[in-house]
Amino acid sequence: MAPSPDLPRLLRRTDTVRPADELAPRLAEGKKLRVKLGLDPTAPAVTLGWAVVLRKLRDFQEQGHTAVLILGDFTAQVGDPSQKSETRRRLSAEEVRGHAQAVLTQFEKVLLPEPLEIRYNSEWLGSLDMTQVLELTSTATVAQLLERGDFAKRFESNSPISVMEFMYPLLQGYDSVAVEADVELGGSDQLWNLMMGRVVQERFGQRPQIAMTMPLLLGTDGAQKMSQSLNNYIGVTDPPGEVFGKVMSIPDALMPQWLRLATELPDPEVDRVVAGIEKGTIHPGEAKRLLARSVTGLYWSDEAAAEAEAAFDRLFRDHEIPEDVEDAALPAGDPIHLPSLLRDLGLATSGSEARRLIEQGAVKINGQKVLSEQVVRSDLAGAVVQVGKRRFVKLLA
Repeated sequence: MAPSPDLPRLLRRTDTVRPADELAPRLAEGKKLRVKLGLDPTAPAVTLGWAVVLRKLRDFQEQGHTAVLILGDFTAQVGDPSQKSETRRRLSAEEVRGHAQAVLTQFEKVLLPEPLEIRYNSEWLGSLDMTQVLELTSTATVAQLLERGDFAKRFESNSPISVMEFMYPLLQGYDSVAVEADVELGGSDQLWNLMMGRVVQERFGQRPQIAMTMPLLLGTDGAQKMSQSLNNYIGVTDPPGEVFGKVMSIPDALMPQWLRLATELPDPEVDRVVAGIEKGTIHPGEAKRLLARSVTGLYWSDEAAAEAEAAFDRLFRDHEIPEDVEDAALPAGDPIHLPSLLRDLGLATSGSEARRLIEQGAVKINGQKVLSEQVVRSDLAGAVVQVGKRRFVKLLA
């Protein structure tokens, strides 16, 4: 027997619900809803940004509803044009399959194992014949598609819009037909697509879904939404120390949003902390530690979060070297060309980047800055090489 509906929990921290008055009556009908979330595997990590909407999907699971998670292995090759100012590069089928395999196990960090369906939309989209494709295209007019904000801007600026991009929202809508979705979740930039899903479902004789969106989590840079392509993300499977450290590095202005969207802290506690920051009664550093502990504990454990905080303090407050430094063999030769060593150790992407890091004073040997590109071998034997704040390697002679 499914738990009684907890509407406040389902609506908690949502951005938009359309139509706003349909969710409560549908829940009152007493049947388990099929709640759809489509994610295109265009990169290999499940980020805290994805986790915002994934945790909403879990809210529905906890009330007995079926989570239908669609991996858009077909639509990922088309490319979602939402919020894009230009045509996106198409991904190959091989790239998409690789990303899909990478993210599958990561969902376990967020979702319950049941009730859950994981589907690939190539199951139904890959087998559509031309007659079915034409029927799908008749669902919407070009004028309707140009009502979408990003399409309208590109059209007005004479920027290219491919017919394939026009197809994307229709294909996403057909996903809802294929899985018979009652509710579809997405980020706030997906509302137009979700509403188009209602139109497509009606065209195919189905009861239209309810669209529910979540706010977009800003990335660690504090400027743009979290994205792997912008490298401003934290992954749910990143090691606890990395999660804690990255959260501690975000701009203070992000804390209110992250406290609400990236944690499961009770709303009264979030309100208390945010008000304290604004009034100056809670130090931003104290609030950020609470945020870092909460995020790390959510995806690992409270114990792992405490260990990560202690390691963070040893490194940044007490300036100690971490206990779990990776070992590497010291290469032959004397003296050692430091830029080449940093490149070979993976502490720099290239020799030129390594030289820049040395010039900037970002390279240390046993805690001492090194400004020379040539280092005597004996100075490196058994030494800990540090680049930046978090990258360490111990050299074995």
